[in-house]
Amino acid sequence: MAGQIKRMLDQIVEKRAKGNTLIANLTTTKLMLKGINPEKYNASSPDDPAVISRVRTVAKELGVSI
Repeated sequence: MAGQIKRMLDQIVEKRAKGNTLIANLTTTKLMLKGINPEKYNASSPDDPAVISRVRTVAKELGVSI
C-alpha cells in the first residue's frame, strides 16, 4: 500500500501540532534531525519496512501513537 510512510508522518505532525503552525514546523524539523525528511515522501512513495519501523520508533520517542 503505497504512501503509508507519508500518512504516518502526517499523523505525527498533526497530533503534535494540534493546529499550531509553529509546533508543526518544529515537529518537521525534529523528524529531519532524526533522519527522516517528510518532504521526501509522497502518496506514491514505496513503503520500505525499514523506514516504517524507524517512523514508528521516532513517533514513540515524540510521544505520539500512530
